[in-house]
Amino acid sequence: MSVWSSLGSIVSSIGTGGAQFVDRLVQLVLARPEGTSSVGFTVAMIALSAKMAKADGVVTTDEIIAFRELFEVPPKEERNVARLFNLAQEDVAGFEVYAKKLADLFPYDHKTLLDILDGLFHIAKADGVVHESEVGYLSKVAEVFGLDEREFSKVLARHVRKDGNPYDVLGLGPDASNADLKAHYRREVQETHPDRLIARGVPEEFVRIANDRLAALNNAWAQISAERGI
Repeated sequence: MSVWSSLGSIVSSIGTGGAQFVDRLVQLVLARPEGTSSVGFTVAMIALSAKMAKADGVVTTDEIIAFRELFEVPPKEERNVARLFNLAQEDVAGFEVYAKKLADLFPYDHKTLLDILDGLFHIAKADGVVHESEVGYLSKVAEVFGLDEREFSKVLARHVRKDGNPYDVLGLGPDASNADLKAHYRREVQETHPDRLIARGVPEEFVRIANDRLAALNNAWAQISAERGI
């Protein structure tokens, strides 16, 4: 059974949703053999994205469009995805369950969890600003993922470019040497290449935002190299 067929079955089983939506959905996903892989990932990402969009109190059209940029939904499955998204966005509560599901799918793989966080930030900034409530939501998701403050700050700085610290974007402090900064920047660029992401099993949906991440890295390096004269 494909991911989308399974999703359709899950959505049909939910019925009218309501207060017990989260518990019922998670039980349905975990009860299925494929619930530990692609279906679990898809359901968790749809729910986390919807709840993140609701974190500032308003789900905008831009955020929905950004979500669709990450997921290529077959036309016949758009209704199921929309149903799941709409149910999940009714309440931010319960997001930890989905964050934990993703953390369990990628144990000891901080790079992929950082990629997922990157995707959520992509949706958060779609309306032109990353709201404080959205930052708070995503920082809690990062905690569930087991990511530390430095790792979270690195992703945050990439998406809040106007005020972002270029050293945070690269993931090194201002006390790093020119040689270390240049070597680290080059490694980050190599790791951001779409082919490298695909090779290490990053979900295909998130490879699409690699160019945006690369632009942030290049901008940070340009700022640092200009300041240091290197």
